[in-house]
Amino acid sequence: MEWREISGGWVYLPSKEIKGIIHFLGGAFVATAPQISYRSFLEQVAQEGYGIIATPFINTFDHMAIAREVLNRFETILERLQKTNSLGKSYVPIYGIGHSMGCKLHLIIGSLFEVTRAGNIFISFNNYPVRRAIPFADQLPVDAIFDLEFTPSPTETNQIIADDYSIRRNLLIKFSKDDIDQTTNLNLILQQRFSDTTALRNLPGNHLTPLSQNIQWQTGDIFTPLDAVGQWFKQEFSKDLPRLQKEVLFWLNPVSFL
Repeated sequence: MEWREISGGWVYLPSKEIKGIIHFLGGAFVATAPQISYRSFLEQVAQEGYGIIATPFINTFDHMAIAREVLNRFETILERLQKTNSLGKSYVPIYGIGHSMGCKLHLIIGSLFEVTRAGNIFISFNNYPVRRAIPFADQLPVDAIFDLEFTPSPTETNQIIADDYSIRRNLLIKFSKDDIDQTTNLNLILQQRFSDTTALRNLPGNHLTPLSQNIQWQTGDIFTPLDAVGQWFKQEFSKDLPRLQKEVLFWLNPVSFL
């Protein structure tokens, strides 16, 4: 298996029968190359039988336009895969997975566009205003000079979700050391709509855990101080990733864990 670029997106298909398709959207500053920044996480999910369609995007203030663009790109890629019989069958369930800002985009898509989803997974939801979301913006007079805010604004986004979000099955993941996470607020909103099919999981890790990479460190015949550093680096920066992967895969297919 290897990543392929198709119609401006990145596709990773498993070698086994495809159980479902994942539309993945990453965080604001790492979404331009999801096949690299989220490689370990996405490839592990793919190895369990899920095709990955990761649509990159460049962050702007117009999140509504970004949501429309990534959805159009996803549907174009999916149509091409179906026409070339790359999926192996005519129907497979579609799931959305978003990290940070990617969650907001999936929420907009699931609220304002006609899509069919078997479920969505929201990891480290983030819905801050401009002054909190952009580094050092709180030190600049952006409000007085430019009156800048995202479209939709955080308040508008919450209202859109509360009024129109239509995907019934949802998994929300919050990490224990994530200081910029707003998953608890999102959970309160979704519980009002789909209390029986919305689940919240608290996992060890931080906001960057989905970006962790499984580093393969091979030691030589003699264990050196450099090997010790390499082993520590691997353990420290990827230790929470397997738990995240397991939780996501269990939610996607609980039967496989019986």
